[in-house]
Amino acid sequence: MTPSSHPNSLHPIVVIPSRLAATRLPRKPLADIHGRPMIMHVWQRAVEADLGPVVVAAADREIADAVTAAGGHAVLTRPELASGSDRVFEAVEMIDPERRHDVVVNLQGDLPTLDPKAVRAVLRPLIDTSVDIATLVAPIADPRERDDENVVKAAVAFAGADTIGPALYFSRSPIPWGTGPTYHHIGLYAFRRTSLARFVRLAPGVLEQRERLEQLRALENGMRIAAALVDTIPIGVDTPTDLDRARDLLSPAQR
Repeated sequence: MTPSSHPNSLHPIVVIPSRLAATRLPRKPLADIHGRPMIMHVWQRAVEADLGPVVVAAADREIADAVTAAGGHAVLTRPELASGSDRVFEAVEMIDPERRHDVVVNLQGDLPTLDPKAVRAVLRPLIDTSVDIATLVAPIADPRERDDENVVKAAVAFAGADTIGPALYFSRSPIPWGTGPTYHHIGLYAFRRTSLARFVRLAPGVLEQRERLEQLRALENGMRIAAALVDTIPIGVDTPTDLDRARDLLSPAQR
């Protein structure tokens, strides 16, 4: 997909928030995966998606230096920012004060196995101009994931054979109740630039704090989230075991 072929002539920028402070896997953005830091594998997936410029919003000079040394583009953001969304917003305001980019894709820096096609798919829900935030879901195939609190589930109202639908709630519990598919939420977002500016000004919500899910802040404040259905779930690298799995999947023999 070329920039001129985006739905509604959108002009996206991809921003990857990254910081060294992680409790379960310290310094994980710089974890080595076949000779490259993990953050650069994520950067490469975003570049391959060909949506627009790709920038790492780094909380630490060491990350910014590693990205630059590997040929990427990074900006330093204030380390004390509360969330990745805040870091993305600060970065895009610094690098695009002319507001040439009207959509900001927030891509987590711990998804090195993400399919570039999924990055492109996150723009599809923004065809509907009433949607503030777009995201992705995939069907849960492993029943154990339904009850795993580390797997975030999304209640999405897909009508018939549609692959885009309104995301009505997110939870660490299995939702919705009853017969039918359960969807794994993939933490990748496309914000309209104006929606991101509104979102970062909102106070943390009651449900957000209870579920520990930032996206519920948007729903609590009447913002519309829609999800596109994809068929692959990337590995989120949070532990040494996850890192080993990512290394296996990204080994030259597997690619």
